[in-house]
Amino acid sequence: MIVKTLTLVGGLFGAAIVSQFPEFSQQYTQRLGGQVDALAVVITDFDASAQKADMTREAALASMGGSVFLENRRRDMRITFARYDRLSEDLNMLRDATPLERLTMPQRISDFELAHTTWDNFVPAMPLSVAGGLSALIGYFAGWGGVFAVLWLLTWPFKRRKSKDGLTF
Repeated sequence: MIVKTLTLVGGLFGAAIVSQFPEFSQQYTQRLGGQVDALAVVITDFDASAQKADMTREAALASMGGSVFLENRRRDMRITFARYDRLSEDLNMLRDATPLERLTMPQRISDFELAHTTWDNFVPAMPLSVAGGLSALIGYFAGWGGVFAVLWLLTWPFKRRKSKDGLTF
């Protein structure tokens, strides 16, 4: 009876947690769009400055040297360009995906800082959509199975075993 109760509680806990993934991914996607827009402003400004100097982006980056500050700025801009490319790809994938498809894309929530900020401001929602219901179902079975497995492992050494001749020991 205790095992059934604990596994039911584990299942309900899993359902409550995982059912929030569609809403979290939607809020993350909104914040991701803001980050991509902000990075685009920085990149557009850099490219415009390079163009005014009759330089390509790479030529402008290569010319940034000679002092610690300029070396650091060049490194920061390379990081910014790479982050923009990575976040833009994630944003396009998440925007193009349906809520059900997003369930298979947790790897697209790849920016730790942005995910942390989203989590800090996350407001749970009732899982009234198909994706939310499916997430709740997956979470229920994951929670139920996880608690069941832990309890089974904890009680396994104490279970009675039957031998081939029917005797228990």
